[in-house]
Amino acid sequence: MDAPDRRTWEYETLEPPTGMTDREVSDPKRELNHLGADGWELVATLTYDGGGTKLLVFKRPVEHA
Repeated sequence: MDAPDRRTWEYETLEPPTGMTDREVSDPKRELNHLGADGWELVATLTYDGGGTKLLVFKRPVEHA
């Protein structure tokens, strides 16, 4: 019996623009739409202890030729 195909992932991060308070100062919708169009899927957000988003983490399958 053959082993099932194992998918390999690649990852990307996006740091939303923040002000001096480490809170988001603008909506990253344009960047999110661009990443989505390129096949990236949002899988996690990393936040500061005091609030605000530090990083958005995306993944997509690696295309094997």
